[in-house]
Amino acid sequence: MKLTIIGGGSTYTPELIDGFARLREILPLEEVWLVDPSEERRRLVGGMARRMFAAAGHPGTVTATEDLVAGVAGADVVLIQLRIGGQAARHTDETWPHEACCIGQETTGPGGFAKALRTVPVVLRVAETIRQYAKPNAWIVDFTNPVGIVTRALLNEGHRAVGLCNVAIGFQRKFARVLGVDHRDITLGHVGLNHLTWERQVFLNEGGIRRDVLPELLATRLPELAEEVHLPETLLALQGTIPSYYLRYFYAHDEVLREQRDSPTRAEAVMAVEQTLLELYADPSVQTKPEILAQRGGAFYSEAAVDLIASLHGDRRDEQVVNLQNNGILPFLPDDHVIEVPAIIGADGVHALPVPEVEPDLAGTIAHVAGYERLALDAAIHGGRDRVLRAMLAHPLVQQFDRAEKLTDLLLAANADYLPWVR
Repeated sequence: MKLTIIGGGSTYTPELIDGFARLREILPLEEVWLVDPSEERRRLVGGMARRMFAAAGHPGTVTATEDLVAGVAGADVVLIQLRIGGQAARHTDETWPHEACCIGQETTGPGGFAKALRTVPVVLRVAETIRQYAKPNAWIVDFTNPVGIVTRALLNEGHRAVGLCNVAIGFQRKFARVLGVDHRDITLGHVGLNHLTWERQVFLNEGGIRRDVLPELLATRLPELAEEVHLPETLLALQGTIPSYYLRYFYAHDEVLREQRDSPTRAEAVMAVEQTLLELYADPSVQTKPEILAQRGGAFYSEAAVDLIASLHGDRRDEQVVNLQNNGILPFLPDDHVIEVPAIIGADGVHALPVPEVEPDLAGTIAHVAGYERLALDAAIHGGRDRVLRAMLAHPLVQQFDRAEKLTDLLLAANADYLPWVR
């Protein structure tokens, strides 16, 4: 099997390589290709990946290239993990919204919108090359944020794509630790859009019996669970759910904004970590994943990626949380919208499991953000200030027209180098 990583020069790539090496029994890779425009990143990350495979006794080869066609030619699976503009662009996404009293974040709110505008056109161009040169039945696995918008762009163009996020697998591992069980005994009643999800059930599978233990967890572990997502205990108790951390940008917006204004950006922290990582990757004696890589983010992504690809190619037909087309699962959304829910994964693709009726308050928030996402994708594909303004106004963290106008102008000024139609 040939697997290609677009954006393979990311300092995060060794996390994936570590997962491929550890879990090679369920995902027998013969070739891994890292596609990246940076010669330095290809040299350092590619060299680190080769040493990791060698140290683990993995028989696969690692090839780093800037040639997209060569990288994807004959590929069975292509992972996309692009960051257009790098951490510098992320830093701007996390700061300019503050001028209009909005949170700055790389996937949510105005900053996430900016990332979508920069990213979608590039991903679609890459996907056309994949369509032309990869195997006819190749899968595209999208890690690139905002995952929901990017995955919908791919699916709308007829690509064989699925989106992946680490929020659900992180919760799965957390609940398994709390309950003292193997993570494979936990499945989730996970529902929403990418980075806008709630855990409505936590199923423990014991001896073939599957029961929802979320009420017990909320009754006995409420303070711990609330601290995990940085939200009030009373909110979790009121909803009877565990919101993802990203709901904090909605439920505690002003508090988060104050914190952001008083602290360095996440991009600045990541840039410092990346510099250390690149220095370690340059050291030929480093053959295993550095501990500091955990500070880079993306916990359990490698396990999620291996599980997903192994099930798609090995027809394991197990249950995993992915981003896929709605197709009636959430009746209050259009069929072609991309949602994040549990699905059965097999050789014939990804098939969403039924979802119990969603509570009105949760459904309202999901529908509101979905409306913004549809307008955001239209703006990313077609451009134009009016499209950007309309999408900005539709976002529930914006809404006021004068604020939307100011944010639109700030976004376009900060991203003119990446949006040809702005110049």
